[in-house]
Amino acid sequence: MINIPLTIAKELNIAEQQVLAVVDLFDDEATVPFIARYRKEKTGGLDEEQLRTIEDRLNYLQLLEDRKTTVLNSIEEQGKLTNELKEKILAAVKLQEVEDLYLPYKPKRKTRGTIAKAKGLEPLALFILENPKFSGDFDEKMAEFVNAEKGVNSTLEALKGAKDIIAEMLSDDAEVRKAVREFLLTESNVNSQKADAKKEEGKKPSKKKDVYEIYHDFKIEITRIKPYQLLALNRGEEEKFLKVSFSYDVEEVLNEAFDSYFGNEESVFEEILIEVTEDSFKRLIYPSLEKEIRNYLTEAADLHAVEVFSSNLRQLLLQPPIAGKMIMGIDPGFVSGSKIAVIDTTGKYIDGDTMYPHPPQKRMAQAKQMVLAFVKKYDVGLIAVGNGTASRETELMVAELIQENNLDCHYLIVSEAGASVYSASVIAKQEFPDLEASQRGNISIARRVLDPLAELVKIDPKSIGVGLYQHDVDQKLLLKNLDDVVVSCVNYVGVDLNTASASLLTYVSGLNKRIANAIVRHREKIGKFKSRKELMDVTGVGEKLFEQAAGFLKIPGGENPLDNTFIHPESYEATEKLLHICNVEPSKISTTGGLVGMYVDKNGLLKVADEIKIGEMTLEDILDNLKKPGRDPREEMPKPILRSDVLKIEHLQVDMKLNGTVRNVVDFGAFVDIGLKHDGLLHISQMGNKYIKNPLEELQVGDIIEVKIIKVDIEKERISLSMKD
Repeated sequence: MINIPLTIAKELNIAEQQVLAVVDLFDDEATVPFIARYRKEKTGGLDEEQLRTIEDRLNYLQLLEDRKTTVLNSIEEQGKLTNELKEKILAAVKLQEVEDLYLPYKPKRKTRGTIAKAKGLEPLALFILENPKFSGDFDEKMAEFVNAEKGVNSTLEALKGAKDIIAEMLSDDAEVRKAVREFLLTESNVNSQKADAKKEEGKKPSKKKDVYEIYHDFKIEITRIKPYQLLALNRGEEEKFLKVSFSYDVEEVLNEAFDSYFGNEESVFEEILIEVTEDSFKRLIYPSLEKEIRNYLTEAADLHAVEVFSSNLRQLLLQPPIAGKMIMGIDPGFVSGSKIAVIDTTGKYIDGDTMYPHPPQKRMAQAKQMVLAFVKKYDVGLIAVGNGTASRETELMVAELIQENNLDCHYLIVSEAGASVYSASVIAKQEFPDLEASQRGNISIARRVLDPLAELVKIDPKSIGVGLYQHDVDQKLLLKNLDDVVVSCVNYVGVDLNTASASLLTYVSGLNKRIANAIVRHREKIGKFKSRKELMDVTGVGEKLFEQAAGFLKIPGGENPLDNTFIHPESYEATEKLLHICNVEPSKISTTGGLVGMYVDKNGLLKVADEIKIGEMTLEDILDNLKKPGRDPREEMPKPILRSDVLKIEHLQVDMKLNGTVRNVVDFGAFVDIGLKHDGLLHISQMGNKYIKNPLEELQVGDIIEVKIIKVDIEKERISLSMKD
């Protein structure tokens, strides 16, 4: 058996002791955010990404070891386990290697090979393999196996059965499969053609529009295919528009299979063995490996797509909140009207209505009066307009209203992806039981500006609209990764224990839906929490849960100023000792926290850490929090662009320069909001003057960038952008 901690340590280039420490913490039910922030001394400062990699590898390698045990037991029960085979299985580092080694011993359904063995033809097959220098009469040898009772009526049938047995032996051989697999993964091409409806017998043609024209006659080397291309091919095939296949040099792949099994030794039966190799490849090996390679490519594409989606989601969730303003959210529409909602600086819904400025009603004047009345009545400083149907028309109306009335107010376009999902959700019904579903989406749009993280956690991440082919990838993998991102973001920012919704609290380290609801009920019944230690009064919260969650739950204006920092209660005693040494009152850390840093700089980190009996890494974190207590890390992110006048596509000219916000990053580029209804496309080739392999290395969702217009298609409403000099 392999040493799992040592294997992971070598893979990640870290010490085995670090992995062992993480394993112990996981066994103690510690969460990734908690370990990353509060157990740095034990892990040597491993970050969340490293911890999640360790977690994934632990699960995989344990599954691998469990599978080895099952396979070894199965082969041993058959009485076929040799020392050499046992060593190969134990040394395997991938599940695929174990399955390849197990294949010859795996219980099989009835096949041509098993039928031939039942007819007593296995000795003939072994004779052909073991006697390459045979010089006798082979017809006479084959005649020994003719047996009418067993269904072997001629030497021809005997030879055919022996060939079937050898073909199956070839197909089951681990080295053969490995050689052919590696050849196909490096030397083949991926092809796609427009599906022939006549050949797709029994399959109903898709009613969807064929959007796969570029893949109707497509060919690319397997090593060069992009993840998004493969996912497009998979979808096109699933929808019956495409037929996907592999092409390769048949002679070369047959030589790979032949040499892997038979080697270079000459045999009098070479003609038979060549024929058997061809049959085994076409009938047994390739059909199995074709499916396996398609799965492998899809898994790799899925993993890449999920990583891109996760990266985009993280940046979207960490967009800076716009605090201190009364905000109006508008969910634009035509026939059903545009829904208005006003929220206060805490996100509380204040007022709302429905206006009909656009066709078919065309009550523009009345709509403007309604919006103006809300702006003046509630001192609205920002209007958030959803980017869906009628967005452009509503934006124009809002911009005109601001200009006509000289309002001290700005607007911005907000992605309304997932707003309709939220409005019909159980969470929305609980928040606004007296409002119709159509009146809840506009509240969500406004809240996405006030605090993107707090609002977007209420929505299924897949519906937020920052991915590519998210409905085509492995949904289990996607769900886990996106959930990890949300958990990471929530705990990175921290949560106000007195204002957070149950939806937000659910993602806090150590908490779950039941405890989150219990905290909200306790808050409603008893009132605001005055200190973190009062969390222990909530039903269901014990010492272990408190340890995992407390540091991420903040209390602005509480009894203890340290409760509004990321300093964990377990470090309060050391922190207070440090403050006492520096003659700083805890109540004044917001203005004198810098004095503590000066003291540590003067005396040295190690000496001070020993003095207050705490680890150096923990001391560094304490100093960081004392310098900026209550800091929201999102404040360092670029603020969204606020507008007061409208930009039309007709205004655009080639070479015009504009500032824009990156809305989505994909393999082939990024979509940028420049103030129009439709985002412009910044192709990867236009991201700079150097070669760029991965757009995510250059841009992230939320980045504010300067772009140049290089092409405008007014009819199709497409804008091409560039960042080149």
